[in-house]
Amino acid sequence: MERKHTNQLIHETSPYLLQHAHNPVNWYAWGEEALQKAIDEDKPILISIGYSACHWCHVMERESFEDEATAEIMNQYYVNIKIDREERPDLDHVYMDAVQAIAGSGGWPLNVFLTPDKKPFYGGTYFPPIPIHNRSSWKDVLVNVHRMFAEKRNEVEAQAENLTSHLLNANSIGLKTSSDDTDSFFKKENLQLIADNILKQADTVDGGFGAAPKFPQTFSIQYLLRHYHFTKDEKSLNQALLSLDKMVNGGIYDQIGGGLARYSTDKEWLVPHFEKMLYDNALLVGVLAEAYQITENSLYANKIRQTLTFVERELKSDEGGFYSALDADSEGEEGKFYVWDKNEIEDILGEESDIFCKYYDVTKNGNWEQGNILNVKMPVEDFVLAHGLNKSAFEDSILKANEKLLEARGKRIRPNLDDKILLSWNALMITAYCKAYAALSDEEYKQTAEQEISFLEDKLRNPDGSFCHTYKLGKKKIEAFLDDYAYLIQAYIHLQEITSNVYYLECAKELTEFVINNFSDEESVFLNFSNKSQKDVIISKKETHDGAVPSGNSVMAWNFLYLSVIYDKFDWKSRSNEMIFSVGKVLLNYPNSFGSWASIAQLNINNLKEIVVVGKDISKELTLLLKKYIPDKILQSTIVEMENYPLLAGKLVNDTSKVYLCHDYSCTQPFSSLSVFFNFILDCQSI
Repeated sequence: MERKHTNQLIHETSPYLLQHAHNPVNWYAWGEEALQKAIDEDKPILISIGYSACHWCHVMERESFEDEATAEIMNQYYVNIKIDREERPDLDHVYMDAVQAIAGSGGWPLNVFLTPDKKPFYGGTYFPPIPIHNRSSWKDVLVNVHRMFAEKRNEVEAQAENLTSHLLNANSIGLKTSSDDTDSFFKKENLQLIADNILKQADTVDGGFGAAPKFPQTFSIQYLLRHYHFTKDEKSLNQALLSLDKMVNGGIYDQIGGGLARYSTDKEWLVPHFEKMLYDNALLVGVLAEAYQITENSLYANKIRQTLTFVERELKSDEGGFYSALDADSEGEEGKFYVWDKNEIEDILGEESDIFCKYYDVTKNGNWEQGNILNVKMPVEDFVLAHGLNKSAFEDSILKANEKLLEARGKRIRPNLDDKILLSWNALMITAYCKAYAALSDEEYKQTAEQEISFLEDKLRNPDGSFCHTYKLGKKKIEAFLDDYAYLIQAYIHLQEITSNVYYLECAKELTEFVINNFSDEESVFLNFSNKSQKDVIISKKETHDGAVPSGNSVMAWNFLYLSVIYDKFDWKSRSNEMIFSVGKVLLNYPNSFGSWASIAQLNINNLKEIVVVGKDISKELTLLLKKYIPDKILQSTIVEMENYPLLAGKLVNDTSKVYLCHDYSCTQPFSSLSVFFNFILDCQSI
């Protein structure tokens, strides 16, 4: 079909940018051509940042960016740049901070006006096509900003300088107050304080934390699971499991297809924002694996399997590697792909529909906008008891019914797929597969993890050993960011735990040294988000806040801590300690916003267990060790003698498998059996 309009975005690979390639707006991608054009023509830059699964991004496109009259204003007065926030998170971080400073809040689409030298002076999020609810129309904003730039240039330049200075100052402020009280932070009383402050935000009825909208907050759940492990605090365990149960039984989780949506719009987890992101599902699998290791509850094992099946069915590329997201919308309507009419279910399932509808809360009038979002109100054990059913037969019938509905749903018009492959999110998924393998001992999960790391090395690694951030259709591009390297190093570490392959450790070490050399700042213990070679961003941010994904700095603090033991690198351990301490005050007060940091502090304070397994055939011992919930472990194993690793040096390898427990490289005598070893650990835990 011939399109009336085509702009510069037609040459891009990002699905989000390609969605706008036929707008009448003369969009450019962020790059030298557009930035130089603004300088040459002395025009302000309008950047509009979003992502392919963003509902309100689609709304603003339909209302404004597809409108020729609006596009005429934009093209006349501005150099217009579209940015995929997932391709360029560095730009998103900087300009989001600017809009939050201007407006007090942020979100996507993010629309920011810059001077020709890339400094922000005004911005906001979604603007409607006509004035409504005290919000200016997009056309009015465009005209007024143009007039301000043309008639009050000095004021605009001053505003841009002030705002940029504010961003620079905010980025340079250290979080710690004094280095003298380091020891006072690293104490177990603070771990209880963190748990208490997490629980203050807990919804003890519907699970999760805070009010609607509710996000999964898997970092907080993970911390509570581990806090229970270390202290036997039942309140922490109960809230963690309640949160997981409510989520995986709620509408935020796709009951027939698997997979978690980004967040719930209500406190009961019924109505999600229907987009599905790769990272959310990776983080969910990881925390479900830990919950299963503690409880051996089959619900968690089932949801791990179902989620990974969804990921492989709908997000895995033919080349290998995982795509980024599924849109919330289909046919221009949010959630249409996932919502059911009771009559439709009855037609598909026939006489089986009655019990299915009761179990999944399906009614004639619907539970959301005259439709039904499948969710489970009652645990299966209680449901079968209440209805006098055989549990095994009921579960089998539900499984078959789900397959029928999944097949029927597959004939609907699907949500759009964001088919770019991001290094960071793929690394998170590799870690998820490693954790799933550890918990469930499914060899396919280990094989997938190894295949995926090979894919990333093949498609996203540069000849000099560095990596790119994104890949699609044979093209890798954009230098990798701190998150990419941090998550990738962590994935390598988890891979060596489940495979005993020291190649993965060597890769982790090499990349850690690369990060230190290319992301460090002499004035701060924290690492920059962007590589020092990157010159097209006005500020290289130091991200410490754990949001939907863990901050790169928090993950690097864990990497430094783990690898410092493997390689006896005292300076790496010191840096990890200083990083943790530097967020200590805000971590204690706002742990839900620093959940990944909380778990790292937790491991540090509880002292890591150095576990070594050696022998010519250690597969059985390694499998049993991985299944056991030992979140505070450094695990290294080998089938051949190795002297160049401190934990392995001096340990003879023969036909008899041996397990050692070490601290600061001082090891116990090898244990005669794993049961004795586990009992010894429990005894140590109770001291």
